[in-house]
Amino acid sequence: MTTSATSGTGPTENSMRRALKRARDGVALDVAEAAVLLQARGEALTDLAASAARVRDAGLEQAGRPGVITYSKSVFIPLTRLCRDKCHYCTFVTVPGKLRRAGHGMFMSPDEVLDIARKGAALGCKEALITLGDKPEDRWPEAREWLDAHGYDDTIAYVRAVSIRILEETGLLPHLNPGVMTWTDFQRLKPVAASMGMMLETTARRLWSEPGGPHYGSPDKEPAVRLRVLEDAGRSSVPFTSGLLIGIGETYEERAESLFALRKVSRAYHGVQELIIQNFRAKPDTAMRGMPDAELDDLVATVAVARLIMGPSACLQAPPNLVDSEYERLIGAGIDDWGGVSPLTIDHVNPERPWPQIEELAERSAAAGFELRERLCVYPEFVRRGEPWLDPRLRPHVAALADPETGLAREDAVVEGHPWQEPEEAFVASGRTDLHASIDTEGRSADRRDDFDEVYGDWEALREAAAPGMAPERIDTDVRQALRTAADDPTRLTDAEALALLHADGPALDALCQVADDVRRSAVGDDVTYIVTRNINFTNVCYTGCRFCAFAQRRTDADAYTLSLDQVADRAQQAWDVGAVEVCMQGGIHPDLPGTAYFDIAKAVKERVPGMHVHAFSPMEVVNGATRTGMSIREWLSAAKEAGLDTIPGTAAEILDDEVRWVLTKGKLPAATWIEVITTAHELGIRSSSTMMYGHVDQPRHWLGHLRTLAGIQQRTGGFTEFVTLPFIHTNAPVYLAGISRPGPTTRDNRAVTAMARLLLHPWIPNIQTSWVKLGAEGAAEMLRSGANDLGGTLMEETISRMAGSSYGSYKSVRDLVAVAEAAGRPARPRTTLYGDVPAERRRAAEASDGHLPELLPVLD
Repeated sequence: MTTSATSGTGPTENSMRRALKRARDGVALDVAEAAVLLQARGEALTDLAASAARVRDAGLEQAGRPGVITYSKSVFIPLTRLCRDKCHYCTFVTVPGKLRRAGHGMFMSPDEVLDIARKGAALGCKEALITLGDKPEDRWPEAREWLDAHGYDDTIAYVRAVSIRILEETGLLPHLNPGVMTWTDFQRLKPVAASMGMMLETTARRLWSEPGGPHYGSPDKEPAVRLRVLEDAGRSSVPFTSGLLIGIGETYEERAESLFALRKVSRAYHGVQELIIQNFRAKPDTAMRGMPDAELDDLVATVAVARLIMGPSACLQAPPNLVDSEYERLIGAGIDDWGGVSPLTIDHVNPERPWPQIEELAERSAAAGFELRERLCVYPEFVRRGEPWLDPRLRPHVAALADPETGLAREDAVVEGHPWQEPEEAFVASGRTDLHASIDTEGRSADRRDDFDEVYGDWEALREAAAPGMAPERIDTDVRQALRTAADDPTRLTDAEALALLHADGPALDALCQVADDVRRSAVGDDVTYIVTRNINFTNVCYTGCRFCAFAQRRTDADAYTLSLDQVADRAQQAWDVGAVEVCMQGGIHPDLPGTAYFDIAKAVKERVPGMHVHAFSPMEVVNGATRTGMSIREWLSAAKEAGLDTIPGTAAEILDDEVRWVLTKGKLPAATWIEVITTAHELGIRSSSTMMYGHVDQPRHWLGHLRTLAGIQQRTGGFTEFVTLPFIHTNAPVYLAGISRPGPTTRDNRAVTAMARLLLHPWIPNIQTSWVKLGAEGAAEMLRSGANDLGGTLMEETISRMAGSSYGSYKSVRDLVAVAEAAGRPARPRTTLYGDVPAERRRAAEASDGHLPELLPVLD
């Protein structure tokens, strides 16, 4: 076992004096200085604590609650004590045999959970702290059998189900601690939990990787995994609690590094609602029973340093049952919260340490000059922020318990159950429903939202994250040899050769485009295809926080709108009347739309126009629908297919590289989840397009990886109908306005991407589409000479690119598209979504209406 931070020779007097002065002066600390201050003792510790307390007091003043220290009145619900991890200090976790001998099930039953929750509600508790081991079904067959017998796919499904019952039958707000969660898990649980949490504990990887370490043999304790969970919580706009466990063998430098890692995540996403500094307490019957407890001075110093690093706005907690009544010292070091305190249940993680009486906690806080006030499990700042931090289905539950002015718990609140349900009247026409037309005549109300500086995360942190991806690279591979390989057999291109060609310019680029055009001719012939289609963007209200998107609006923004189901059906009918064979329907992730709303949209179109092909719902929308309904992705897609969904657009891909993805978007689905949705759809017989948005914070190496990924999927499923190049439109994109991204791709980039898409996807994806909306007629014609064979659709309306600043309009007539093909020296013909022949009746309808479309704007209800 590595020696604890409490041992060692300690810092020099000079280094301590310098660090203390910097703390007093309010100068930002670095890791080395923080490590020095963690070792402060005696007068130095008193000095350090005073500096931290001043920072805390300034933050409370700014938050509007000076002199207030908070706590949450809670019940502790140990949903299961089974876990796949083997932490060497833990007594919470047990094994199936012990549970059976004690007469317990593998999980608490719903009745057992509700019994505790009801008793807590009767005592005025407002938080249900649900704690459990990580993924017990992965280690214990008994856990898997219990879940199967009770109808749950996994532990997360049971957590979700029991949380809904707590909300509806008791009124307590669930705070969930299910351990390591995926991005998708957050989407599943966010609608049922006001807040969630997971202790980081430490970033010291050796404590996890080396035999004898406290986390050795515990897959969920790898620091990188836990940091990813914190980031996914921020991306998902989940109020999240985290913290450190000190004294488990980490050095002072490692402890300081852990605090800076927490600060980095907090600054990037503004989602860490509270930080817990918990001191290690050795327990009998554990591998670390002989390890000394973390000393009180160690805890006090860590609290003070955490306050200085995290700053005045952070909420800092130390559990009061682990400090032997030394409350004043913790208050003096900068805490502003005591955490959850239960009048009913024990601390099941530290069962030997009883909670203090709330009255005693109030008296001791008052003696230190602080008023004890009750909060909810979700902190006041997040209560007041509202969307997107609180799901609409939770807002009534939180509002019943929260003081609307302070965000703290209402003293007169009645804790009782309320229905957990989707918002009523989801499809009520509202806002600027003429935006699809007026965007071309009147434009957008402003170039950016007024919450620009907050909603997308921390721009400075993003600049740092984007820098590596923006760096150009030297390419030494022989371009001439790469061109010979491409001309001979594109499937034999190595990554080095492909990368060289993606960087090609001048005569080499001309030669590349000629090779690609030759491959196109042999694969699909000379015909340029197009489709008579209509885009229907049914809402632009969205809180996902994509930094490249100028389409998304808050519900209160001037340009926000939502269409009614009748308006969606009207637009589909009008499209059919003018010869369309497809409607392409996508929208923002509107917090009020239930997961079944997508089914209603598809049904509305099919009922009005049975022959219309419904090409709808990006993978992000699929995940949103699935997680809101509690269905699996496969179940949801099957239900959507039954409702009338025919194919899905392969949008929301952007770049399938999370290095780039997490700069481009705050809360969109990870690359692996996009792939899961697409492959599942293909397995169900739901085909899709594929896309790549490029020219922002990416480089050719990212394009190569993306195209290789798509080719691999197609070889496995055969489900892609085409690949669509989507040049980044920068003009109104937040990531460009913040000075982070490039101003879109160059003409060279567009030609290289189109040509290499043709070569790298050959022969698996035969159709390469270029976007006239983003490139204009001349640009599209150039791409037809560079390997593309499809022009996409007439569109009739197009809002997403136009809101971003595209200047090429929202509609192209059939004659316009034919003219683009002719400019490239090629014939044109219409197609269906699946690249089949268009029925004669549809052709006649399109020809009759071409160039003089009827009024496309449904009247407001």
